[in-house]
Amino acid sequence: MHEDFERCVRAVQAKDARFDGWFYTAVLTTKIYCRPSCPVVPPKPPNMSFYPSAAAAQQAGFRACKRCRPDASPGSPLWNERADLVARAMRLIADGIVDTEGVRGLAARLGYSVRQVERQVFAELGAGPLALARAQRAQTARILIETTALPMTELALAAGFGSIRTFNDTVREVFALSPTELRQRAKGTPTAAPGALVLRLPYRKPLCPDNLFGHLVATGVPGVEEWRDGAYRRTLRLPHGHGVVALRPEDGHIACRLALADLRDLPTATSRCRRLLDLDADPVAVDDQLATDPLLAPLVAAAPGRRVPRTVDGAEFAVRAVLGQQVSTAAARTHAARLVVAHGEPVDDPEGGLTHLFPSPEALASLDPETLAMPRSRRRTLLALVAALTDGLDLGAGSDWDATRAALTALPGFGPWTVESIAMRALGDPDAFLPTDLGIKYAAETLGLGGQAAVVARSAAWRPWRAYATQHLWATGDHAINRMPAA
Repeated sequence: MHEDFERCVRAVQAKDARFDGWFYTAVLTTKIYCRPSCPVVPPKPPNMSFYPSAAAAQQAGFRACKRCRPDASPGSPLWNERADLVARAMRLIADGIVDTEGVRGLAARLGYSVRQVERQVFAELGAGPLALARAQRAQTARILIETTALPMTELALAAGFGSIRTFNDTVREVFALSPTELRQRAKGTPTAAPGALVLRLPYRKPLCPDNLFGHLVATGVPGVEEWRDGAYRRTLRLPHGHGVVALRPEDGHIACRLALADLRDLPTATSRCRRLLDLDADPVAVDDQLATDPLLAPLVAAAPGRRVPRTVDGAEFAVRAVLGQQVSTAAARTHAARLVVAHGEPVDDPEGGLTHLFPSPEALASLDPETLAMPRSRRRTLLALVAALTDGLDLGAGSDWDATRAALTALPGFGPWTVESIAMRALGDPDAFLPTDLGIKYAAETLGLGGQAAVVARSAAWRPWRAYATQHLWATGDHAINRMPAA
């Protein structure tokens, strides 16, 4: 979009927050870059230049605006709508892969050479993977500077910088302030209790929290997830340790409280929480298309901004999807809770009732199938999935959607419902669709959509947003998954 100059100018002049994260406005006279919705008086069009990423603006010599904080914009919805190389790379960079495995590790996960990845990412984003990761580190540093009392040396290492000098230089270059000056400007800003971080996760309005939080809480696994004091809480398995997060819906943002065993995991934890709640979606684009169907239009009008509840761990969700085959939500939670107690890693949670991390595939590899209170065929399915996961089946942010679907379909006991559930919730495919789901069948009967073949045919007009259409169809059923829990 950044190449459409006139459209970008109109968005900036209208201060349209829907375009935050789509592109960045650089002001040639002041050498700063802003988000489209920056509250200051817009510059004259001849003084504007547009960039596809904050990293590209920084590389061109612009610093972040101190008013609108463009580095804290919602992410571009493109990376969660697409399954090509660049989109997969962007999801992995957000997940912290460059910081933990380098560009070579990123390329290996994508199945391409380093040169191919760098060339294609630069062509679309105006910056390479290292520059994008550097911009992310700068944002992490800003959060830690403003919300913790950590000494700068510890903070620099936690943010992913190799030296205090690089940390200081980067912060000055990006924000035109030293780390100490940033902390002084943040005086009076509420900070978290020791060991915790408080963040605001922005999103594009509107947002309908009912199905989002209702689904997560109704399907939550005891010990791993809970609803407490108006917030959804859960444990997180992260590259350097574990974490506990509390997420609460607010106007214009999600209040996020993180307790991390290792602060180096902050970017990954933040990225996974955004992905869990589908916060980078463009709800206006989704709703506009779904509303062209006269049967869906009233549902969209009644609850604009529905998101797709996703997951923080693809392998965890796949295991839970198998446990939920052909049983009720309550039974699936019971099966999962037993696995957690038997094979999960214990964690301390002084603020609530969380007790474990969900078992890793490696922990489940030693599972005795005879201890599972489920049909033999489903035991076989679960063991086949665990074996595939430990053998390298990738259900993470950078997975290839089509190849992963094919790999899952080849496993015993994996039918269309299980595969599409994983595609929707774990892989993040916005076009995943479950026509065989009982909730979809109920909705089709209620709305007069016809049988399964008729629903599939009609759903062609909903593409590429059939996962969002599914949320609206499920909402026609009167059950707890579609309602916000009581505070």
